[in-house]
Amino acid sequence: MAASVSALVNPPLLVWAREESGYEPEWVAKKLSVKPERLLAWEQGECKPTVRQARYLAKLYQRPFGVFFFPQPPVLPPLAGEYRRLPGVEPGVESPELRLALRVMSQRREITMGLLEELGAAITEFRTTAHLSEGAPEVGVRLRALLGVTVQEQLGWSSEWEAWRQWRGAVEAAGVLVFQFPKVPLSQVRGVSLLKFPLPVIGLNSKEDAPGARIFTLFHELVHIALAAGQDEQSAIKETRSDTAWSKVERFAEEAASAALIPGEVFRTFVGCMSVARDAWDVALVRTLAAKFRVTPLAMATRLRSAGTLTWRGYERWKSAWGEYVAALAPRSGGFASPVDKTLGRSGRPFAQVVIEALDSNRITAVQASRYLDLRFHHFEKLRSELRLGARSGSTADDGE
Repeated sequence: MAASVSALVNPPLLVWAREESGYEPEWVAKKLSVKPERLLAWEQGECKPTVRQARYLAKLYQRPFGVFFFPQPPVLPPLAGEYRRLPGVEPGVESPELRLALRVMSQRREITMGLLEELGAAITEFRTTAHLSEGAPEVGVRLRALLGVTVQEQLGWSSEWEAWRQWRGAVEAAGVLVFQFPKVPLSQVRGVSLLKFPLPVIGLNSKEDAPGARIFTLFHELVHIALAAGQDEQSAIKETRSDTAWSKVERFAEEAASAALIPGEVFRTFVGCMSVARDAWDVALVRTLAAKFRVTPLAMATRLRSAGTLTWRGYERWKSAWGEYVAALAPRSGGFASPVDKTLGRSGRPFAQVVIEALDSNRITAVQASRYLDLRFHHFEKLRSELRLGARSGSTADDGE
């Protein structure tokens, strides 16, 4: 019976929550199985939703139920003031899926900052800078040195998944939070970074099932963070470059990322041994070379282009052939990820570790920890076990979905 009782919500809060989430009234009304006129009547205060309907709205908008009873909407900074400029995404009109992903990543960062302060733990600050006036290879070398991974270690990794886990751990150790977000189409965004210091954030789309592709996106976003640290890049809402000028920034990030992943000296050695004529690189040859470094063929083609081994015309020809090759591949079936796998994949080990430490130190409750990690409490011992084993284990717990 209680479900049919009217919820005494504040109508402007219904409007605020829907608009902040980026939803149109028609879409929300369809989800609730009501007419759009009914939803708008709730928002205009002409009538009230039931308690059950209001709770469903809170779940749909990913907001606490109690927010609907506030006297006035919370004042929040614009999301576009936090993330970097993204090609094809207009600041302020992001898709609902992307808005949710950005909000969750920002909340995790704030939780991490607060818990580290509660625990009296030091924050590793990311201090490496980059400038567009530099050469992209020079920036790549600097980022590689920051992460402290040797070529011998890289060439010794057994698989792309091991490479992904090791690179992610190295970036996190350098003072960057690395999260993965679900439900956002790859056509919208593959990666994004929150340009906030300390503890900037890199977000990766977990729909990207190739670990090599995640690695390249990770490094691409790391370059953007270094550019922001050097004051050569600003958040999306502040960026005033033209599309043409911005495409040069993106190209710089691509080349610096490929230079970091594929060091020059060993790259030249491998290329020399293969004895391929300029612009004669086909899909099979690039795949062979990419496999040695545990990177994607597209990342390797970018490296060949920046080194002059591929001309721009040759690169475009290769990229077209690569697109045809990928389109012809059979769709990959998804695997099963346990709840702990999902938690570690989406929120990362540093975030999970600080939440568990705060729980064990009685700084937060089990209910809070469960909410922060989006993990039921009976899975916590398995999570602790995974954290103790660390990325050294053969677990695939960092693989994402």
